[in-house]
Amino acid sequence: MNRKNPIILLVATLLIVACQPAEKKKTKKTKPNIVFIFSDDHAYQAISAYGGILKDYAPTPNIDRIATDGMLFNRCLVTNSICGPSRATILSGKYGHLNGFVSNEGGTKFDGSQITFPKLLQESGYKTGIVGKWHLGSDPTGFDYWEVLPGQGSYYNPVFKTAAGEHTETGYVTELITEKAINYMEEAREGDQPFLLMLQHKAPHREWEPGPRELALYKDVTFPEPPTLFDTYENRGKAAKEQDMSIELTMRLDRDLKLFENEKLGTTARLNEQQEEDWDKVYDPIIDYFNNAKLEGDELIRFKYQRYMQDYLACIASVDKGVGKVLDYLKEKGLDENTIVIYSSDQGFYLGEHGWFDKRFMYEESLRTPLLVKWPGVTRPGSVNNNLVSNLDFAQTFLEIAGTAEHDEMQGQSIVPLLTGNSPDNWRMEHYYHYYEYPSWHMVKRHYGIATERYKLMHFYHDVDEWEMYDLETDPNEMNNIYGHASYADVQTDLHQRLEQLRVKYQDSDELTEEYLQKSLKRLKHMK
Repeated sequence: MNRKNPIILLVATLLIVACQPAEKKKTKKTKPNIVFIFSDDHAYQAISAYGGILKDYAPTPNIDRIATDGMLFNRCLVTNSICGPSRATILSGKYGHLNGFVSNEGGTKFDGSQITFPKLLQESGYKTGIVGKWHLGSDPTGFDYWEVLPGQGSYYNPVFKTAAGEHTETGYVTELITEKAINYMEEAREGDQPFLLMLQHKAPHREWEPGPRELALYKDVTFPEPPTLFDTYENRGKAAKEQDMSIELTMRLDRDLKLFENEKLGTTARLNEQQEEDWDKVYDPIIDYFNNAKLEGDELIRFKYQRYMQDYLACIASVDKGVGKVLDYLKEKGLDENTIVIYSSDQGFYLGEHGWFDKRFMYEESLRTPLLVKWPGVTRPGSVNNNLVSNLDFAQTFLEIAGTAEHDEMQGQSIVPLLTGNSPDNWRMEHYYHYYEYPSWHMVKRHYGIATERYKLMHFYHDVDEWEMYDLETDPNEMNNIYGHASYADVQTDLHQRLEQLRVKYQDSDELTEEYLQKSLKRLKHMK
């Protein structure tokens, strides 16, 4: 009889309608979005949140916002201090000797058929996208959207590659990548899926070409010199002495420092006539000064260091502005409370320390990479972590954030417990490193080693057989090799034992090392 009562039918209908939005809201985007901002060759010394001698000269206020609202990691160490292998480790959660990508050279291509964290996030319901630098040879896999730079990419008027092919865009690469990232988030936020964005900048990679808005930013600034700028490599082995990455000898006056005699822009494509005029206004006086000053010796090194810093840090200023735009966008759209923002780089970089630029060595400036994480409601604002973490851990971390089970092929540890303020009893006390790319760019010899909170032990091999050991507590600049010193005999023995245990744990070996060496030598032979 009640079925015919119109009032009861109306109430029942309204109840059904009222319940529908609540049900939809309940299932919509319960997992956090992940925005992973990744730059190329960004030294932790060039982020003001890390302190250091540059913080008052070239601040990074927007990257610092991530540290202010979240957690800064002081000891994030890479498995191999070079671009492609670092990216391959992040994607796969495995060391290069297992994911197959140990070197940028020889046309190496990342095997996109293997398990990667973006694929697993896709399977768990995430929309995935990557924009910017890729540098892994093959096309990206595991992404719903990808738009990447072929190879190293260009700072000005860059080519972008998608599944549909390549196209050239007018503009400055950092600004274009930021714009594409925001466009992706604008589209992704409209759906019911949480999203992953890998926003990967080319900057501040060599040749450090500043954007049109930052050209003159530091032209009148004199930066403080690192205390080891004039290092003579006493008490070190052949590797430090025979490298080819010194500011004095390796850094080029034209392409690196823009002191072109004829074509002022060199490989840099013009944006328009006004920007070419702006370029001339900045660099012509520097060229005139250099031609008249006739610098040599230490004064030439000092001049080159200042020019290097002016351009390198101007590139970072553009990246920092882009980070600010991303953070502002998330807040404006109400996404910030359910979005994890991570900032990192493929490895560290030398900013004149030991007289160097570039990376590759297991010494501190290139082994350490910046890592800052903002996770509202989880990370305590302004917190600092000193545990040994690694780019090997990123994949497992993203999986745990997404509520996805760890994959048994992956070798890292999720840092989610650390982000919550807890330090598990079984957290790593040592880190394993292995660099392979020799002979090649910058001629840094092959080596592997172990880093603990206080000590480092490394073995340089192939054309040498030398061990180095450093006590970071008494020698933070790593100026004195203490390998073989009687006073450190027990420490040395312990480090050797732990190093061998790490090689077993991560499935590295002398046999595998020799296999990669012979492949490299065979490639070099064919190139001659």
